[in-house]
Amino acid sequence: QVQLMESGGGSVQAGGSLRLTCVTSGRRTGAIAHAAWFRQRPGEERDLVADFRRDRQTTYYDPSVKGRFTISWDNAKTTTYLQMDDLKPEDTGRYYCAADEGSSQYEYWGQGVLVTVFP
Repeated sequence: QVQLMESGGGSVQAGGSLRLTCVTSGRRTGAIAHAAWFRQRPGEERDLVADFRRDRQTTYYDPSVKGRFTISWDNAKTTTYLQMDDLKPEDTGRYYCAADEGSSQYEYWGQGVLVTVFP
């Protein structure tokens, strides 16, 4: 009962920036415990890039993006953002927004947006 819609993907040169947006909607947005961003490269599993825990307002970042990416949550808009700075070619992939209510892990998923970083 939560729908996720991502936007903001695109192509940039290395060193550039992108801001991904994930708008949540539905009848259970108030119950969201975690909002997160995953990245999937061709032929690979989806890997957790960043997570925001709503109750503690704490964050987690994959070491490869820590210091360059920032996840945030706008409670009024029930929207999560991923600010990506100093992008590197290895950041290329499809980025998925995910959320959960704390019982099941990341049970809600967006459709994903493509991020391409040129060397």
